[in-house]
Amino acid sequence: MSFSDINIDVFRSINNVGKEVPATEPVAVFVAEYMLYFLILALLVHWFTRRQRNRMMVIQAVIATVIAEVLGKIAGKLYSHHQPFAELPHVNKLVEHAIDNSFPSDHSIIFFSICFSFFLVRKKEWWLWIVLAILVAISRVMVGVHYPVDVATGALLGIISALIAYWIVPKLGFIKQLLGMYEKIENRVLPTKNKTENF
Repeated sequence: MSFSDINIDVFRSINNVGKEVPATEPVAVFVAEYMLYFLILALLVHWFTRRQRNRMMVIQAVIATVIAEVLGKIAGKLYSHHQPFAELPHVNKLVEHAIDNSFPSDHSIIFFSICFSFFLVRKKEWWLWIVLAILVAISRVMVGVHYPVDVATGALLGIISALIAYWIVPKLGFIKQLLGMYEKIENRVLPTKNKTENF
């Protein structure tokens, strides 16, 4: 059995869950389409805690996402294929999606870049972010817009980029300077007497 056959078989096993258990379909659609807004909200909430470590984590997550997206574009130039619903018969397509190159998955890139960045810093609730990223990756296969190889590659690029940002960004002096300048301006506009670094 070839890698392509395995990829399609795994896709079928995940994509057919909705056919076998219809109650899972709206859940998959919600996770696949709307969980991105929760992720954006999480970034904003952590930023506006006004705790420096949280803010550095958000900066690392954003930079990791940019790195991963660049790597993803390069990967997409080296290898490409259309979405499963455009290539395979009888796909359980649950959301509307344009036909283009689905390799690698942008959703997986974004979620794993950000969630793994959070995982590296937020030790208390680390499992939440990993579970969230995995659920989104699975949901993108379940709704019929990505193959397993698309989301797996996106996840790998996101994790690698998060590690790079985690190791390098805190050592960059200009990042600390820019953050310091921003916080000075912020404190003039929104002064706070009880700022703490505890989290």
